Amino acid sequence: MEKEKIAVGVDLGGTSIKIGLVNQLGKIKKKISIDSLAADGPKRVVSQIIAGIYKLLDGQKIKIEGIGIGSPGIIITEKGIVADPPNFPGWKKVPLGKLIAEEFNKKVVVENDANAAAIGELIYGAGKKLNYFIMITLGTGVGGGIIINKKIYRGETGGAGEIGHSSIDYNGPLCKCGSKGCIETYIGNSYLVNNVKQQLPDHPHSLIAKMLQDPNTQLSPKLISDAASMNDEFALSIIENAGEKLGYGLASVINIFDITNVIIGGGVAGFGKPLFNAVEKAIKSRVMIPFKSRVKVIPAKLRNDAGIKGASALVFYKSS
Repeated sequence: MEKEKIAVGVDLGGTSIKIGLVNQLGKIKKKISIDSLAADGPKRVVSQIIAGIYKLLDGQKIKIEGIGIGSPGIIITEKGIVADPPNFPGWKKVPLGKLIAEEFNKKVVVENDANAAAIGELIYGAGKKLNYFIMITLGTGVGGGIIINKKIYRGETGGAGEIGHSSIDYNGPLCKCGSKGCIETYIGNSYLVNNVKQQLPDHPHSLIAKMLQDPNTQLSPKLISDAASMNDEFALSIIENAGEKLGYGLASVINIFDITNVIIGGGVAGFGKPLFNAVEKAIKSRVMIPFKSRVKVIPAKLRNDAGIKGASALVFYKSS
């Protein structure tokens, strides 16, 4: 029987950092979540990652094989450099892999966070039986990963798969990446919440409005989801509109790559059927005729653990 091997998987997000101890079979032995403090700049985020790993390892008498990190932004994988992540103020090019390796004296592999989630789903989750699929992660931002013949497609410089930053309206809302009308401006967490705030005065009798009468309640995707689960028409319309926009953007990706399996994960994917049905309907309305019957929109199997498991898998598996 093969001896159990353990790696640390770090899922770096704009709001939180999820860190886990994961074995080579994808079983999470222990995990924690801490604030990323992204607004404080790169040094603070790096110190949070280091502090989080130490906290995770505290009292654990185990040897780790290495540390895998899934990070937003364009990743220069061979150097472990994170470049210009859109939801991280003050970042330009940060040698994240080198900084973490120097601290722990371990092998460190850095990959785009959505690519890491895609690798997690490929090895352990909903993509195990698929040779080709598009992975979408919905959270603070909208990430994307493209699997071609069971390998992650990185493109010429490592920046492939940034589906959230493909524009569906050249006159649309300004995105943090500098473009306009990106998919992320319609379905990223902060944009979603702001959209509800703007429309809320026109829906004073919605469940969302009633929930927010409690001064201790904050508007969040979870609250929108809770209202939708109780068939609140306003909440459902917000989710369906977001799904429609995502579907329109994905249709272009499908037409370009001829990949018709779409796996959706991340926190906002918790919207469930109303979101998935809207995405699939929108895709089918826009893709070329030969693709329509092949389109499948699939929930991520690993759910919120996709990032941790995918990041840890970077240590164990050659993914390109």
